[in-house]
Amino acid sequence: MQAGERLHLIGSVPLGSTEEVFRTLSQELGPHLRRMPDGETGERSRWVYFQGQMLRAHPAMEIDPTVPLYPFVQWDGKVVREIAQVRFKPCVDPDTVAFETGYDKAAADSYEVFKRLRQSGAIAAGTRFQVSLPTPHSSGYLYVSGPARQTYFRVYERALLKALANIVATIPAQDLAVQWDVCQEVLAFEGYFKDRPADYKQQTFAMLGRLGDAVPAGIELGYHLCYGSPADEHLVQPKDAAILVEMLEGIAAAIRRPIEFFHIPVPKERIDDAFYAPLKAWKRPAGTELYLGLLHHNDEAGDRKRVAVARKFISDFGLSAECGWGRTEPGRLPGLLKGHRAAAEAF
Repeated sequence: MQAGERLHLIGSVPLGSTEEVFRTLSQELGPHLRRMPDGETGERSRWVYFQGQMLRAHPAMEIDPTVPLYPFVQWDGKVVREIAQVRFKPCVDPDTVAFETGYDKAAADSYEVFKRLRQSGAIAAGTRFQVSLPTPHSSGYLYVSGPARQTYFRVYERALLKALANIVATIPAQDLAVQWDVCQEVLAFEGYFKDRPADYKQQTFAMLGRLGDAVPAGIELGYHLCYGSPADEHLVQPKDAAILVEMLEGIAAAIRRPIEFFHIPVPKERIDDAFYAPLKAWKRPAGTELYLGLLHHNDEAGDRKRVAVARKFISDFGLSAECGWGRTEPGRLPGLLKGHRAAAEAF
């Protein structure tokens, strides 16, 4: 992996504006970044939370009175919040429903800032603008009740692909990277959702394949696998990387176009061989980069240990954090930037 590709950022950054994000990332990490996200500031700072707000306000949707509040639970049993889930109103034909996700407008606005800063030299020439998008499962498993969920997946996927089409029509292919954020799917594989369908694996891979194939040639495509970070902590603590490897291979088998990169998370305490061992058998697609999310806040010694253990099982990988930084304490950002820069220079 080349020096300018050594680091990968998931998407969210706890700063006040898109321009502040671009300038900060360029100054602190620019030489090590091939792609640059806009920080997912504003309403996107809590990832898909604003999609839940959109659904609750949508005229075709209503709170489902037949299901209890959904408890959103951390790995240690702590309830982060309880969620009133929605369904389609009985009088509504779901095939006539349109959701405005807002991702296309956000991308277009951020790209204008990106272009201006790149033209001025504040962002290096050749850097791509990274747009991170959720999947239909991301909001569906959280905000939509079980009986309505399969229909919702179909309707929301249509809306999401419309937003993607607008994005690729607005941003030149050579300037763009699209990353699909795969969180609820990972949690489903881990058994987090007790009402996952029997065919959840086939459903997941088929959907992720469709989303990837909708990204035109010339645009970089990646997938970020995630265990969630609503309180800056995982929702599930994985036993090892076996499920992640299964998903990497399942996504690759389901898609027709090349995948430029994958990202997978690594918990801070995992400096043992057992976590990384499944990576040795991973069937990496030709030309696909892997970023390991093993960089943690103010833990350069731990970062070195995790890198050393990972290298026993996979020799070629880039570096990243476990997840986006949008939910972390903003005061930690300087330490995160410092740690990423140190890792890129050392490894």
